[in-house]
Amino acid sequence: MNISAALHAWKQTHFYTGPELRIVKPSSRNIFVKTWKLFAGFKYPRNVIGRKPDFPYDSFKLKTSDGINIDCWYSHSDSAKGTVILLHQLTVNKSYVLREAEEFLFLGYNVLMFDFRGHGGSDGNTTTLGSRESEDLKLAWDFVKQKGEKNIFLWGSSLGAAVITKAINDYNIKPSGVILEMPFASLQNHLEGRSRALGFPGEPFGFLVTLWVGIEQGYNGFSHRPAEYVKKINCPVLLQWGTNDVYILKEQEEKFYNNIPGSKKRFVIYENAAHQSFLGFDPVKWKEEVGNFLSNPDSVHP
Repeated sequence: MNISAALHAWKQTHFYTGPELRIVKPSSRNIFVKTWKLFAGFKYPRNVIGRKPDFPYDSFKLKTSDGINIDCWYSHSDSAKGTVILLHQLTVNKSYVLREAEEFLFLGYNVLMFDFRGHGGSDGNTTTLGSRESEDLKLAWDFVKQKGEKNIFLWGSSLGAAVITKAINDYNIKPSGVILEMPFASLQNHLEGRSRALGFPGEPFGFLVTLWVGIEQGYNGFSHRPAEYVKKINCPVLLQWGTNDVYILKEQEEKFYNNIPGSKKRFVIYENAAHQSFLGFDPVKWKEEVGNFLSNPDSVHP
């Protein structure tokens, strides 16, 4: 099991190219092929940009301290109410948040989208599952601040939401408000959920994969805990989660919510929604909740 966990940790933090890649369990009836795939893990394909914005935008790159180019899209106007920085989920890219970006533009905000390192148009083929990606967000934050913007909101889904909490913890950035959709409480919780989805018990496999992710990526995986990072958030928060999410359990999200300081926070639950875009699942509810939050974030309540 320990050897299998080490192999899974490597596969879950690296992206590959090639037509033979499979994420799901193989359809082969050969029990030995199935067993090997479960033992050694599945290669995750690097998800390329499939769609570009229909609205006007600028494309540019930002560079991390270790020389990684972060690919960005920025749409802006002089009359905007502020800027929303959007952060995508794991294994996808910024084109997957274009629908949300269009809604923020409709509400009168500039939008900045970027690909995490190892994703989309950015450099690299690895992910630290949110540990070092906080620098990617800090670069985007500094870019918007240098434009003179004072009213900045952050929106993130899954990994993107976790990165928001870590960037606030690491760099003490102060957004006007944050919208967090289905963030994981800790790296171990996240990997337990992924283990369950692959057919393994959450424990002890999630524990072992967390251990090996830390060893292979050079950080303490057990200390990567967004539910602890949120204790440094000092702005209004809109937290959203779906009841059919197999990766993020309700008790984990409740702990996350309870750790957010102050009373300017709101926990919105989408009945029967899975680990997915809530705008796509229930556009009426999403637009109402997000629109109300942006228009008056200080008025949010539990």
